[in-house]
Amino acid sequence: MTEPNAAADANLAAVRHLFAQECTFVRGVARLPDLPAPSLPEIAFAGRSNVGKSSLLNALTNRKTLARTSNTPGRTRELNFFDLAGRLMLVDLPGYGYARAPKTEIARWNTTLRDYLRGRPSLQRLCLLIDSRRGIKDGDLEMMAMLDASAVVYRVVLTKADKPKSAEMEHLVEAVSTEMKKHPAALPAPIVTSSRKGIGINELQADLATLANAS
Repeated sequence: MTEPNAAADANLAAVRHLFAQECTFVRGVARLPDLPAPSLPEIAFAGRSNVGKSSLLNALTNRKTLARTSNTPGRTRELNFFDLAGRLMLVDLPGYGYARAPKTEIARWNTTLRDYLRGRPSLQRLCLLIDSRRGIKDGDLEMMAMLDASAVVYRVVLTKADKPKSAEMEHLVEAVSTEMKKHPAALPAPIVTSSRKGIGINELQADLATLANAS
């Protein structure tokens, strides 16, 4: 029988190996007909603008510039797909709450997002990023309502956790956990992260690795 510590070490090594593999940009999609074939389990990442989404994606995949592709002009309002080792598809969604975008563009994006969430059979999980310095805002609640209505399982990921004081973080985690109980599609416990300090990155990697295709 495998010793518990040995099994845990083996699992950690497998998780690290997965996220150290090649992760390549597949395409940016502005219209649903242009979506890639749903061949891999998809994990989408959503959050307000400036929540630290690009930094988190780079930290997860052990890279410095993976998410730079999604920041190039013309792609900032698209769903950007990244293939991780042929086992997971990471989907970088545009940040919401961008006040400078034209109303027609926001409306088009919201329609595309709703249709993607409701009709994508390969979408296994959504990571909803919340800035630890700001907590849950109205835009986040709107996204939660959309995810609940679409029956998309999601995990709240608190970003920039190195910024608030310890007591403030404890209060925020408690408040977020309480809010999650109100949402049927939400997983109960948030994962606390800091891309700059590496806090929670291994935990989030392990959580997402359970959704990967077997190698």
